[in-house]
Amino acid sequence: MTKIKNSIKGIIKENFLLRLIIGISPSLFVAVNVVTALWISSATAFVLISSNILVSSLRKFIPNEVKIPVFIVIITTFVTIAGYITKVFSPDLQLSFGTFIPIIFVNCIILGREEDFAYNNRVLASLIDAVSISIGFTILLMSIGGVREVLGSGSFWNFQIFSESIAMGAIILPTGAFLIVGILMAILNKIENKVQ
Repeated sequence: MTKIKNSIKGIIKENFLLRLIIGISPSLFVAVNVVTALWISSATAFVLISSNILVSSLRKFIPNEVKIPVFIVIITTFVTIAGYITKVFSPDLQLSFGTFIPIIFVNCIILGREEDFAYNNRVLASLIDAVSISIGFTILLMSIGGVREVLGSGSFWNFQIFSESIAMGAIILPTGAFLIVGILMAILNKIENKVQ
C-alpha cells in the first residue's frame, strides 16, 4: 500500500519536469500549442505505461547484469509503435514532430522509472506509478503548450482568439518554454512554502 501511495506522487509533488527538469526537450521544442503537447504527452504516456507493465511483468526473468540493455529494447519497441500510430492517425503531426517521437527513447523519465520502480515492484504499483507520472507530465506539457499558443500566436486549440500581430512571438521559441517552466516552478515553490 505504501508503494502505491508513493507511486502517485508523480502527478505534482515529484513531477519530473517541474522538480528535476527531466524530459524538458518536448516542452521546449514540441509543446508550442495544446494539440502538439497532447500528442507528444500521449505518446510518452503510452511508452511509459506499456514499458512499465512489461518490465514489471518480466522483472524476475531479467538478469541484473543486462537489465539496462533489456529496458532499452523494450522502450525502443514501444517508441516505434508510438511513431507508427502517430504516422497513421496524424501524418501532419508526425512530420512536425520530426525526431521528437524517436527522442522519447532517450527520455530519462522513462528509463529512470524502469530501473528505479518497475524493475523492483509488482505490476499494479508499476502501472499506477506510470499513470501518475503520465498525468503530471501531460497536465504540465499542455499547460506550457496552452500558454505558449495563447501568448505566442493568439490562438487556443487552433482557434484564433486575438490577432497574431499583437501576440508575443518569442514565447513560441524554446526560451519561452524555459520562462514558463521557471514561472510554474516558482508558483509551485511559493504554494509549498505557504503550506509548510
